[in-house]
Amino acid sequence: MRVLHGFDAWPAGPLHLAIGVFDGVHRGHQQLIVVLRTAAERDGALPIAATFDPLPIQVLAPGAPPSALTDAAERAELLARAGAEAVVLFPSSASFLGIPAREFVSRLAAAGDVRRIVVGPDFHFGHQREGDVALLRHLGGERGWTVEVIAPVMADGTVISSTRIRNLLVAGDVKGAAELLGRPYAVRGRIAHGDKRGRALGYPTINVATPPERLLPRDGIYATWVVVGSERRPAATSLGVRPTFGAGERVLESFILDLSADLYGEDVEMTFVERLRDELRFETPEALVEQIARDVEATRQALAPAARGGA
Repeated sequence: MRVLHGFDAWPAGPLHLAIGVFDGVHRGHQQLIVVLRTAAERDGALPIAATFDPLPIQVLAPGAPPSALTDAAERAELLARAGAEAVVLFPSSASFLGIPAREFVSRLAAAGDVRRIVVGPDFHFGHQREGDVALLRHLGGERGWTVEVIAPVMADGTVISSTRIRNLLVAGDVKGAAELLGRPYAVRGRIAHGDKRGRALGYPTINVATPPERLLPRDGIYATWVVVGSERRPAATSLGVRPTFGAGERVLESFILDLSADLYGEDVEMTFVERLRDELRFETPEALVEQIARDVEATRQALAPAARGGA
């Protein structure tokens, strides 16, 4: 999988191009890439997908609450997994997002031998989203490419969208989000030093620092998988302010089952499988320890089917 930047060094030969934000690369996005690849293989073209780095909302609304479901590297990996042979990362700078729609199309035409463009029905482009599918078709006709609009994928009678997935995560419904994503929701971060309170309780935890723009699920206790390097481990994970100890900043911390290695400074990926309960305040540390023991057992049970199947 090749990663390209902007309009530079696009592959030679005929290209079929998908364009979108693709945050989350959910089942609807995946279907769009499948359609892209199928047509490209039929026509002897290379299927490539273009997305944005960072997400445009992070530039256009820098004060907005965290909402990112993926970063650029994750989107590229997921788009390639869905069938794209190369991924273009357009820079979401104010100047790039301010390019007039017609100029954007001219730059596309100059970047490579584009024969087909595949987009979703709500696709907009150019300064203040002035370009739409109708304009893309009109301008594409002048340049010899076709435009295909892919119908949204539905689930339970409602369109699968990144917004819908965000709402499920905010509600703590990680299973519902996984259904729409086509995989469990995961975040990446680096293990940072904490206050070592878990170690004192007999359950040493890792604190995972995630990017500030990344959306985390609702506070609570989760059964998760934690991947460090090439190894995946089950973990009971707490997300919240730790009210038993007076509350404070929001912390994502995990007790990795059956592992005592020092992991400070390591990069990890955490996959949310099941929400076990709300975050609660306990009257004594001893009461909290008893509940953690129950959480660990609930985590084992929640992850057991995947562990047995190797999924």
